[in-house]
Amino acid sequence: MTWNTRRIAASFRRPAGPVLAPLAACAGALALLVVYAESGAAGGAPPRISVVDARLVAPPGAASAIAYFEIRNGGAAGDTLLHADSPAAGISMIRTTGPGRTERVRSVRVPAGGRVRMAPGGLGVVILDPPALAPGAVVDYNLWFRYAGRVSVRTPVVASPR
Repeated sequence: MTWNTRRIAASFRRPAGPVLAPLAACAGALALLVVYAESGAAGGAPPRISVVDARLVAPPGAASAIAYFEIRNGGAAGDTLLHADSPAAGISMIRTTGPGRTERVRSVRVPAGGRVRMAPGGLGVVILDPPALAPGAVVDYNLWFRYAGRVSVRTPVVASPR
C-alpha cells in the first residue's frame, strides 16, 4: 500500500459520531419541512381577515352582554375563528342561538373570499358577567384565527341591537 492509500483506508476507520449529529439534524429538518408542505400551510396564499361592523350590546343591568362582528376574508385561503376575548369585557365565548336554544360554538369557518356575519338570533360572542359597560364606550376585542392569528378591533358599546 502506498502512503495515500493507507491514509484513505485510515479515514474509513475513524468513528462516525462527528458526522452523524449534523446528518441527523439535516434529516430531521427535511422531515419537518415535508410535513409542513404536505399540511397545505406552506406556499399557499394566506387568508386576509378583516373585521367590520363591530358592536357590543350591553343592556343596562343585564347579566350578560353580546358582541357581534362581521368577519371578511379577502384572501384565497379559508380560515377559522377559534375564540374571541377582551381584557376589558371578561369571560367570552362564541355561541349560536335559535328558537329556544343557545349552544356554544367551538370554531367558525370563514371561507376564502367570503364573510361571516354575527347577528341577533344567530352567531355572537357572549360575555358572561360583564363589567359595567356604558353605551358610547369602546372596548378592545381580539378575535383569534387559526392562520391569521390575532385580529384586534375596537368595539363600540350600544344599549340595544340594531
